Amino acid sequence: MNRRENLKLLFTGSLASGFLLTHCTPEQKQADMSPKVLGGTPGGRTEEEKIRDQKLLADTFLTEDERKKLDVLTDIIMPASEGFGSATDAKVTDFLEFMMKDYPAYQTPMRGGLMWLDHYSDESYGKKFLELDESQRMTIIDEIAWPDKAKPEMEGAVRFFNMLRNLTATGYFTSEIGFKYMDYKGNTPNVWDGVPDEVMKKHGFAYEEKYLSLYLKPEDRGKVAEWDGEGNLVG
Repeated sequence: MNRRENLKLLFTGSLASGFLLTHCTPEQKQADMSPKVLGGTPGGRTEEEKIRDQKLLADTFLTEDERKKLDVLTDIIMPASEGFGSATDAKVTDFLEFMMKDYPAYQTPMRGGLMWLDHYSDESYGKKFLELDESQRMTIIDEIAWPDKAKPEMEGAVRFFNMLRNLTATGYFTSEIGFKYMDYKGNTPNVWDGVPDEVMKKHGFAYEEKYLSLYLKPEDRGKVAEWDGEGNLVG
């Protein structure tokens, strides 16, 4: 089972909520942690919430260099696959920018982790992370991506990568691309075309023939029924 399949199972299973709350304060765990789309969730927002959303969107936290590193890192975590885009295709870095401002407790671990990544890259290869080739980048990532295998001195870097992986998966699977990947349908209305004939017959009932052509049909959904003065359905 590959990384993408593991994350899909995680985010459609019962572990998702606890997984995403790992780095939250007790107060944040009591709050609504559901991700909001860029620009604020349309509908159901108070004026105060709309103003706050716009303020967060107007501010900038990540530098261009940090965004470039996050583009690389998030695509390592969530690469493109057949028929589905990568994290950058899903604009996960924009999601991370918003989250840094929405939950300021993420800011220091994120910025510190990205700084550590450059320092460790320079220490290991004499170059910054973005200057490394793919093999060198993956060597470093492999040292911090597997908590059970990581060296004790990598504990801080492991925590940083865990946080980034959690946020990347959240951003991806709450995007349009992520929804399509999970085949998420949302609130899709059912079609009810009456009690089945066998159930009606079992209880001694039957629809009157003259009304059969007037009963609810999917193509007539939303049409208001009309009744005559004697209470008969006419359309």
